[in-house]
Amino acid sequence: MRALISVSDKTGIVEFARELIKLGVEIISTGGTHRVLEEAGLKIIGISDITGFPECLDGRVKTLHPNIHAGILAMRSNPYHMKQLKDLNIETIDIVVVNLYPFKQTILKENVTREEAIENIDIGGPTMLRSAAKNYQDVAVVVDPTDYEKIIEELKTNKKVSLDTKFYLCSKVFSHTAHYDSLISDYIRKQRNDYDLQETFTVTFEKVQEMRYGENPHQKAAFYKEIGKNKGLLDSIEQLHGKELSFNNINDTNGALELLKEFEEPTVVGCKHSNPCGVGTADNIYEAYLKAYNSDPTSIFGGILVANREIDEKTATEINKIFMEIVVAPSYSEKALEILKSKKNIRLLKLDNIMTKQNENAYDFKKVSGGLLVQAIDSKLLPEDSDITTVTEKEPTESEMKDLIMAWKIVKHTKSNAITIVKNGQSIGIGPGQVNRIWACKQAIEHAEEILGKNSLKGASLASDAFFPFSDCVEEAAAAGITAIIQPGGSIKDNDSIESCNNHNISMLFTGMRHFKH
Repeated sequence: MRALISVSDKTGIVEFARELIKLGVEIISTGGTHRVLEEAGLKIIGISDITGFPECLDGRVKTLHPNIHAGILAMRSNPYHMKQLKDLNIETIDIVVVNLYPFKQTILKENVTREEAIENIDIGGPTMLRSAAKNYQDVAVVVDPTDYEKIIEELKTNKKVSLDTKFYLCSKVFSHTAHYDSLISDYIRKQRNDYDLQETFTVTFEKVQEMRYGENPHQKAAFYKEIGKNKGLLDSIEQLHGKELSFNNINDTNGALELLKEFEEPTVVGCKHSNPCGVGTADNIYEAYLKAYNSDPTSIFGGILVANREIDEKTATEINKIFMEIVVAPSYSEKALEILKSKKNIRLLKLDNIMTKQNENAYDFKKVSGGLLVQAIDSKLLPEDSDITTVTEKEPTESEMKDLIMAWKIVKHTKSNAITIVKNGQSIGIGPGQVNRIWACKQAIEHAEEILGKNSLKGASLASDAFFPFSDCVEEAAAAGITAIIQPGGSIKDNDSIESCNNHNISMLFTGMRHFKH
């Protein structure tokens, strides 16, 4: 029995090879692996002794030879294959142990050059892996060091690797090479600044953790991360306290973070079921938290809280007065951590670079029956090519304009149909996910009046994620005392809404951009 070993990750390889030799397996090896095994005192056959040809081109060509691939690919049950091997004086290779050049580690290094990245694209390794996996009935192919022990155990017990195990190893190989090739493809595409949606769509992620379940207990789930230097994104979050995050925790936290990243000033976002339930901005994080909490004290209970400044002792004391599922911040004071950790069930997360946004060329995926919807993320707040336009006789005041932009930021990250109402840097009414816009508008107003009281919305600002198909939302806003509106515009009945605003002395801005979120 012969094994070919050529690994970049040399974890456990000396011990594995030593056990194989004890079991009577001859070892063939290449380059650096050959050197490591020989220095460990193991008897190794060099690859050139098998090919009759020296390694060349700085190691680019070592194993690409019929004496290697015929030995791997020959079907032992096929008499013609075996006769050809005998005639050609080629011996079979029964175990292939290969892991690939460290392409991922290379491209993640600081200031890596394109030439260095390209040189770390493995050619011979994937070819051997695919050859061995194709012939899995006869060849055990090992790509993962964690499988070494299983191979040795089966060889010791049964003198061979079982067919079931070889098929399992075959599956791992094709997953591994697909992942490897996808990394290379993605790197080259980004080097070309090519972010078009291709004819075929292949992406790769790496598992961060298994979940106990998904959205519901009967659904399997896991969290996978994108490969790259993802500063300020969910995969780089550090958990300081509390039990493991669930599927819903991560999904809801993502929604809250994406909204938080719209704000420069001290801001706190409360979130429930991936919809914002309270947003506050102020001169400091304590005042911002009070605004966010008072926006909706009912919904924020058991929700997600994200802040873009350090949580201090004073803020932590307020947060600790209610049950909060998760708190995320760029940092915590020592005293704040002590206060918050006093509750066993709260999850405390620290996210450096919390204001770093996703690359604007990133994609958003949505699984549908029989396919995948892919789109660019909604990275823009307002159009770049034109200013937002006041379409009414009344211009918004400076304070209204500030609240309008805040309401627009919130509505962008609220499930459609969505209406948000803001007053003095505080969300006071959010109407998410309704099947018609007037219901969303009424819900937001009713909630605002419940929080602030009747006749308390005078001077408030309202945002709609898409145009008003009728003037009914303006009429509702006017009746509540709202004095400024921001919406995309574009309805065939825009003039009805504009006329209604003029009749009620409401300023209205058109953005020319909508923000549906489904």
